[in-house]
Amino acid sequence: MVSPAFVAGASAAVACWGLVVVLVALRAVRPGTALRAGLPAGPLVGLGVAAALGLPLDTALAAAVPLVALCSLALVRALDGVTNAWGRRLRARFLLGVPWGTLLCVLGVAGFYWLVQGGWAHPYDPLSLPFTSWSYLYPLGVLTAPFAHSGLGHVTGNLLGTLVYAPLAEYAWSHYPRRRGDTTFSSLRTNPYARVLAFPLAVAAVAVATSVLAWGPIIGFSGVVFAFGAFALTRYPVATVAATAASGFASTVYYALRDPIVVASAGPSYGGPWWAGVAVQGHATGVFLGVLCGALLVAARDERPGAFRLWGATIVYAASVPLYAIWWYRGPATYVLYRGLGVLFVVALGLLVAAGVRARARPLSARVDLGVTRRQVGALCLLFPLLVTAVVAVPVNLTTVADGPPANADDAVHVRDYTVTYAEDVPNERVGAIDIELLNESTGVNASGVIVSNADRHLWTQAISTGSLAFSGYDTVRVGGVGWSERIGVRRTGWTPVGAPTVYRVAMTNATGAWHPVYASGNATAALTLDGRNVTVGATHENFSLVVTRANATLDRAAIPTANATTRAGGLTFARDGTRVVASDGATRVTVATRETYG
Repeated sequence: MVSPAFVAGASAAVACWGLVVVLVALRAVRPGTALRAGLPAGPLVGLGVAAALGLPLDTALAAAVPLVALCSLALVRALDGVTNAWGRRLRARFLLGVPWGTLLCVLGVAGFYWLVQGGWAHPYDPLSLPFTSWSYLYPLGVLTAPFAHSGLGHVTGNLLGTLVYAPLAEYAWSHYPRRRGDTTFSSLRTNPYARVLAFPLAVAAVAVATSVLAWGPIIGFSGVVFAFGAFALTRYPVATVAATAASGFASTVYYALRDPIVVASAGPSYGGPWWAGVAVQGHATGVFLGVLCGALLVAARDERPGAFRLWGATIVYAASVPLYAIWWYRGPATYVLYRGLGVLFVVALGLLVAAGVRARARPLSARVDLGVTRRQVGALCLLFPLLVTAVVAVPVNLTTVADGPPANADDAVHVRDYTVTYAEDVPNERVGAIDIELLNESTGVNASGVIVSNADRHLWTQAISTGSLAFSGYDTVRVGGVGWSERIGVRRTGWTPVGAPTVYRVAMTNATGAWHPVYASGNATAALTLDGRNVTVGATHENFSLVVTRANATLDRAAIPTANATTRAGGLTFARDGTRVVASDGATRVTVATRETYG
């Protein structure tokens, strides 16, 4: 029996060939290129054949995506006529037509993730805490933060962005000298091999600069990715906008290769808004650096695009980053987005870039000789945001945090110089390090969840929030350093009295791998009475208990029974029925508490 997938693939192939026939009839493509123009039919037929042979449809689709893309490109070349203009243009800028500097950057970032962060062994859970820029007093973090990443999705997104934007920036830089009169190999500056190596070296310098100038802790190559785009738009604004659109498509293609078929259903989830995870200060720093470097390059070569194209491209690019996502904390799990302020910032940035890049070496005033040129003023305007960034970043990044765990932590797990514990409603020592008022939002923010601190590394962070752990029930934290790492498991268990908040305990794995209790929440009383008696669920480090009271006097207490067991306390019988605890008093039976469940 022929599968529906085969029928669909064959039908698409026939339709593709029909399109070629129409194109030939309309003289859009020469008859001699009809075979080449019909190449997209091949993968579609192959898709149907693969499905008919019993191969999984997702496997067949994953293979078809790149094949169809390549064949589609062949069709476009056939429509235009086969030429080698693109190849000549690339070879005029790149050594052997290849953006070697971009490839070196990609290999360096990927290598750091797989080898130094341990991504090869733990691709979805790399070691990230010791490679984050916590403070200037921790130089290892400052130097490694721009090359490290927090997860596979993080590094993949940045590498895809690098592959989209970096070749355009490298094309603007060029492996061959662009000034008139310069001859290749006449000096180190004009040597193509030296220029190839200069590109990743400059990228490394920009990367460290994004870490130094960022406000507070950052991790990731995204600041450099946005510097690539900002550098490119000063010379090729329209191409940069096209690359911005291509970046989204490249991400879609990547995930289509990974998961060609996605099945999802509605259900509960936990997570903050997407913009609360955007390190907008790091992105903005990368854009400022890229624009400044690009403006210096186009000024030296006198290759300035039009002001309107610069303005429009900057706005589109900055909005896609997105630089408008200016946000702040308003509590442990509440955030505020200043979208209107962000849009004003993006528009102002467009004007700043257009004016700064277009400025020429003419006197600032035609009537009065001020000894200052428009180009110098433009360069100062482009440098001004970096100066403001530095003024804020230096005091923030020179701060440190208090030693040891939060004061109200019940217990902690110690791994070498790390302290890992669980606490609720404690001051966030990292966010509130500089106590100022910003747009009526206090920087004094409390944190609740798994807290990781390290005085030697000036590290203090909420690694897992209370809400996230309540949703999942289990998570892990990786701590370590260069050449070593250790995973700490975190588990939450709880009981919810009827009509009352959940009572829960948190435990972590210690150095021996055994579970070590670190936190017990407060008690909660069920919103019901049995013959004038109340039932309260309590938690200690050791177990959960049932406390029977009457008129605020404790009658008795007992541990919550194990599965299918019963116990008595205060004249009541408590039975464990699966995930419920049922209390009975003669003929009356009611559920007093249920086991907490997780997503």
